[in-house]
Amino acid sequence: MEKVVQGVLESIRCQDLLHAGDRVGVAVSGGADSVALLRIMLELRPELGIVLSVVHFNHKLRGAEAEADEQFVAQLAHQHKLELHVGSSDVAAHARNRHLSTEAAARQLRYRYFRQLFEEQKLNRVATGHTLDDQAETVLLRIVRGAGTRGLAGIYPQLRVQGSQFSVVAVLLQKRRRVLEIYLAEIGQDWREDSSNRDLRHARNRVRHGIVPRLERTLNPSVRETLAETADIARSEEEYWQKEVERVLAEVWQAERRTFEAAGLASLPLALRRRVVRAAAESLGLRLEFRHVEEILGLSRGGAQSATLPQGWFISLGKGGLQFDSSCAAAVTNSDYQYTLSVPGAVEVPEAGTRFEAALVSGSASSGYNPDHVLDPALLQKELTVRNWRAGDRYWPAHSKAPKKIKELLQERKLTGPERKLWPVGVSGQEIVWVRGFPTPTRFHPPDGTLRALVIRELASRGGPKHE
Repeated sequence: MEKVVQGVLESIRCQDLLHAGDRVGVAVSGGADSVALLRIMLELRPELGIVLSVVHFNHKLRGAEAEADEQFVAQLAHQHKLELHVGSSDVAAHARNRHLSTEAAARQLRYRYFRQLFEEQKLNRVATGHTLDDQAETVLLRIVRGAGTRGLAGIYPQLRVQGSQFSVVAVLLQKRRRVLEIYLAEIGQDWREDSSNRDLRHARNRVRHGIVPRLERTLNPSVRETLAETADIARSEEEYWQKEVERVLAEVWQAERRTFEAAGLASLPLALRRRVVRAAAESLGLRLEFRHVEEILGLSRGGAQSATLPQGWFISLGKGGLQFDSSCAAAVTNSDYQYTLSVPGAVEVPEAGTRFEAALVSGSASSGYNPDHVLDPALLQKELTVRNWRAGDRYWPAHSKAPKKIKELLQERKLTGPERKLWPVGVSGQEIVWVRGFPTPTRFHPPDGTLRALVIRELASRGGPKHE
């Protein structure tokens, strides 16, 4: 067995990525990394006892070149007698509509197709061709943009699809791209070159072709390996810290009162204090920057008595401890509010006097939810924004002829005063996809036959459902 193939087998077993009987779709774009992945998985198929197929997604970004890539992959699948799954979508249009970068839009649609294959039970694993080079580039980009160890963890060897038993696995993270190209040359396997990989308008390409080579020449010849090792270390530390934070949070955080026991928080080591504060804030739908965390820790040391936080929140030091609050914002009916809602997840919205939950439910009619009030999670970002509507906001409810100003929609419902001002909406990217009490836009409805849909529901303080 080739040395490179043996190395991949050891990685799969060491990280417990694949098991006998798994139905593995190999994501093949036609480039060297993914073609090498397919050929390696073919060699490992008898050893692993897995069922292989080929998955190709056409992003419709490069015209005839993209069509030629699809044909190349189809021929490769046919040559090795493998089932072929092909999906496609207009990534450029999706990027424009969702205000995303081309790379982010492509990834979103590609993973949506993976999920579709999972839900149709055609696969239970998708293997991608991410390499050590990809890992190094990801870590470097996150360092530049600002990241703690959570961001430095980079590409995970296994990414589980939320709420399911399926996963996407990256089995080549220990291998350099050039090693895979040498492997392909030795076995006489050609591949396709993607011309967009040389386009320096993309940040990753600038890192790949300019910054990393310069770092190799001037600072560290093994900088790619060093950055990949950093990701390995960060992932292990994140796994440890997640469990530790959950344990300690229960001791110093009173979730019902949104209050820290100040002395208990101050007694923790600094690294743990920072993580506990961030975790508590995230449970309220509040994402804190480093400076906000430091301000809160300053209060626990007996500094100032209060600190202002994002999204209308503040924290104050009193006899009961350190308490998060936004009640003052609710008292001022002209003030705006804004919170982050994970998908799936829940967030308290004091201004609306309630708690909103983004829940994944069955996409079938028997789920009990009005199909006019559900959304396709594949079309949404991983985090939504829940806020009050603003002047100029427009919304297009299902079964209406055209978008309308939200102000007009609320006037038609005879809503007035503070209730109308604080009426909540849900935003994905830059687009309003949900307004309390109104049907969701038709173009965000799940397609017929989908197994999973998303509903935004309102929970009363006692935890019972109040609205869809």
